[in-house]
Amino acid sequence: MFEEAETGLEADVPANMIKDPDWWRGAVIYQIYPRSFNDTNGDGIGDLNGICERMDYIASLGVDAIWLSPFFTSPMDDFGYDVSNYEDVDPMFGTLADFDRMLAAAHARGLKVIIDLVISHTSDQHPWFVESRSSRDNAKADWFVWADAKPDGTVPTNWLSIFGGPAWEWDSRRCQYYMHNFLTSQPDLNFHNPEVQDAVLGAARFWLDRGVDGFRLDTVNFYFHDKQLRDNPPLSAAEMPSTVDPTNPYGYQDHLYDKTQPENLLFLEKLRALLDKYPGATSVGEIGADGQAVELTASYTEAGKRIHMAYSFDLLTPQHSAPYIRKIVEEMNAGIGSGWASWALSNHDVKRVASRWGEDLDIARFAPLETALCASLRGTPCLYQGEELGLPQADVPFEKLQDPYGIRFWPEYKGRDGCRTPMPWVKDNGNAGFSEAEPWLPVPQDHLALAAFEQDKDENSILNRNRAFYAWRQSHEPLKKGDMVFLDSQDNTLVFTRSHQGETVLCAFNLGTEPATVTLNGLELENLEAPGFSGTLEGATIALQGLDALFARVKS
Repeated sequence: MFEEAETGLEADVPANMIKDPDWWRGAVIYQIYPRSFNDTNGDGIGDLNGICERMDYIASLGVDAIWLSPFFTSPMDDFGYDVSNYEDVDPMFGTLADFDRMLAAAHARGLKVIIDLVISHTSDQHPWFVESRSSRDNAKADWFVWADAKPDGTVPTNWLSIFGGPAWEWDSRRCQYYMHNFLTSQPDLNFHNPEVQDAVLGAARFWLDRGVDGFRLDTVNFYFHDKQLRDNPPLSAAEMPSTVDPTNPYGYQDHLYDKTQPENLLFLEKLRALLDKYPGATSVGEIGADGQAVELTASYTEAGKRIHMAYSFDLLTPQHSAPYIRKIVEEMNAGIGSGWASWALSNHDVKRVASRWGEDLDIARFAPLETALCASLRGTPCLYQGEELGLPQADVPFEKLQDPYGIRFWPEYKGRDGCRTPMPWVKDNGNAGFSEAEPWLPVPQDHLALAAFEQDKDENSILNRNRAFYAWRQSHEPLKKGDMVFLDSQDNTLVFTRSHQGETVLCAFNLGTEPATVTLNGLELENLEAPGFSGTLEGATIALQGLDALFARVKS
């Protein structure tokens, strides 16, 4: 199906031509977690040259863009989400020259490149924070969120860190607390300071000038805090969000004041103004919203005004019944206005969907179904590396854990390492072809049979079914940019239409394991024969096997 990419592509390969500035609407984005994708220097950790080496594989999937999790200079306390230099590559991953070569390799194959922009916080080793903490009157003293202790020495507010404990850490240099929404080594930037906004926009400009096609914005609603430092109110047990693990006290609060502040909208307008200077550049925000996903996605992605698209965690939870999915998507469609959503069923922060939704199901049927479902919703789908192979969640033993989040909440919550294990390329190699050295996380034995090069040989494999579906989808514009309307059907099925410029495609999914039929009186349908699915049409009646789908043109 594909050949391995050459790693010596010249950096002067012509940049992507922007024929459609709205290319991102409905484009398939492939998320790469660089640490775990492909290691070429034998240190057990993936690198940029490894991505370059596998660029033909990525292009063979039929995706439109890649999103790279952080590769910036970092002490790696949170594996790159603690940045100590926004304008360089950590030596673990390579050099700026390696990045340029990788970018050129992607562009030569028609792939856009989106990179993580982690600007709500930095590493405590970033020079900005080193200077800020040195005194109360230095040039960057107000670049981070500092506050005095209460009269009894306790923390300024009741705000909590997502990674456990208070969101405040005492600093003996300034005899003040600083705020951290995540690890204590990830201090929050003070976006109320215009100099901070200018500095992070400067980092964005650095990469745009280098040729990247946009940004995935980590924790995009966490940029600002309440200047009055008001306490968050509590939530009742019934009000606790399903997007927070029940073992984490973070879910006990209504986060009114530590994130999602109104000032954020004005900053996002500044960011959009910068992006608009680079034709075709796009942005996708990660919203941790606790029940406000629709409202925030609508306001954050208002067309032409702020960021281009955003995703929440509502389809990254254990809930996955057909009525639940319909509720989440229908509410988004009804409330988003001129904005645009992005949908993901797996990523580097959550249990893989093959285990979270597909446990005890026939993975060979479930994996292509969930991929097709995500790619058929109104919005832009994100596919996480290994999802195209149907990889299940890895069970990483405690002694092998790397994730501080998992180590803190073990054993009830095992953290994020189980979805971050190395990408399996071959089955007859102890490290699955990922590295010649012992990988930073172990390769699960049950991933070997699902290895990419092994599946490549089988035209009926999960990988090749996903490839075929994405290739077929490219010729059906309604599935990329069309409006969406749900039709009523029985509990285990989802039926909806996507309509664009006079063409309507009907999508029917059976999420159950038993056969199902759906009758749609008044519609004249023509089976579009989507590859990999066996749904049939007889008049207005759709017949679906368990874990099956059908796509049809609506003729009237």
